[in-house]
Amino acid sequence: MNDILQEQLAYYRARAAEYDEWFYRHGRYDRGAVLNQQWFAEAAQVRQALHQLPPQPSILELAPGTGIWTQELVKLGERITAVDASPEMVAINQVKVQSDAIEYIQDDLFEWHSPRQYDMVFFGFWLSHVPPEKLAGFLAMVSAALKPDGVLFMVDSRREPTSTADNHVLPDEGIRHERKLNDGSTYRIVKLFYEPEALQAAFAEAGIALSARFTETYFIYAQGRKA
Repeated sequence: MNDILQEQLAYYRARAAEYDEWFYRHGRYDRGAVLNQQWFAEAAQVRQALHQLPPQPSILELAPGTGIWTQELVKLGERITAVDASPEMVAINQVKVQSDAIEYIQDDLFEWHSPRQYDMVFFGFWLSHVPPEKLAGFLAMVSAALKPDGVLFMVDSRREPTSTADNHVLPDEGIRHERKLNDGSTYRIVKLFYEPEALQAAFAEAGIALSARFTETYFIYAQGRKA
């Protein structure tokens, strides 16, 4: 599994410059007007849920990537700490968001532990890449980084073939997936798809009461509080 996690990191470092094609439905991710419209409507539903939260003095964003959600968080938080293992992703994020309110940290999220607590923790499309044997440790780290009564918000993918590139094939079972870049190179990654009940149970073990729900087709998102 450690070899796959290293390969997963290499994939996201190599993919950084083309990552936004996925979220904005360009190139291999363009599924036509109807499905693209559905995707963007459901993404807007998640953003709306996020912005219903009250302003937060401090937010920790884990695996911020190219800044798709960082640019939403700066509207909500006074100070943001963004932690990502990929220097390429961090560089793109900095250019896209351009905010003095953000402190960037490059580190491995399976090793990093926050030296302080935050009012809110956010991660988007990250938990599905955490292997089951590392989930409890990761959620314990998240819980430790949250102040008492702190807010948790997350969003991730549902199992839906049209969510990914048109030359990706979702396996029927298992957590090991093969992903391709635009140049045809292939990498192995970890990818899980959660049901709301399983997600809520996992967070409860870490002391976070969570309410998770699906959008119609593409996303699972959740909001919770640390006990």
